[in-house]
Amino acid sequence: MPEEQPTSQETLTLEPGTLWTSLTNQTAHALQCKALQSIPTESEFVEQDGISFLVRILSNLIRKDKAKQKQDKKATNSAKEFNPFLPYEEDLFVADISNTHLCLLNKFNVVDYHLLIVTRSFEEQETLLTLQDFEAMWRCLAEFEGLAFYNGGKIAGASQRHKHLQFVPLPLASNGLKIPIEPAIASARFKGTIGTIPSFPFVHAVARLDPLWAKSPLEAAAATSQCYHNLLRAVGWQGDESTRGNRQSGAYNLLATRQWMLLVPRSQEDFESISVNSLGFGGALLVRNEQQMQILKDFGPMNILKSVAQSQ
Repeated sequence: MPEEQPTSQETLTLEPGTLWTSLTNQTAHALQCKALQSIPTESEFVEQDGISFLVRILSNLIRKDKAKQKQDKKATNSAKEFNPFLPYEEDLFVADISNTHLCLLNKFNVVDYHLLIVTRSFEEQETLLTLQDFEAMWRCLAEFEGLAFYNGGKIAGASQRHKHLQFVPLPLASNGLKIPIEPAIASARFKGTIGTIPSFPFVHAVARLDPLWAKSPLEAAAATSQCYHNLLRAVGWQGDESTRGNRQSGAYNLLATRQWMLLVPRSQEDFESISVNSLGFGGALLVRNEQQMQILKDFGPMNILKSVAQSQ
């Protein structure tokens, strides 16, 4: 279906209790018609500083690389950047979330049932998150337990300029933890509403969220937006950036569950060609081959995160 804005009389809201069914049904359809091109992986755990990092080895990136080359060619021919979300691919559409956001399948997913929470109208990925972004996030968090994350800019791992949050079901791994950094989050030390994690050797800030907020996404959005701006201030950035046209001060990764939200400013996109996005700071890293896996093991996953984040 072509991208359209709802009329003033029309309200597009996710019907509670339907997202998981829509997600699983659309995944089966998209796989059958080959719109969804999942990338197979092998995985193992690599431990450092008390965290068992889940490291996936991407066994076949040919299709994704070809798709990126095709996008770049389209952009060159049309003299503008190709946007896969305007219009979006119908076979990847999962659900309307709100008047401002909708859900799509991540075409080249590594994690099963990986959702993109996309703005209906074009917004830059490097603008600050809004009340509407957090409302859409909570409407998804209310449906099933998951990890929402945002790659704030290319340096933070964003591959598209069109604003989109991402959402994956929990647990991420089968080792008994919902997410690898759970022990680190549990060790956070708070001063007021903002905390830091002693074992994280880079600039970051964490805030507690209330799982009961999921019962009211609108109220949750307002409270979470306040937390978000507090986190920005905690890492030394101005929370209210209206003078900058709502653009962020720098690249960062943001991760959120029903219980907490973590923000990490970035300094560079990768370490020795190993790219890191928000999932890396959740304890889930991707490597393209055995050579990169060896680099990761030799250097250590936490040291890689330190290299791409900002020094304390």
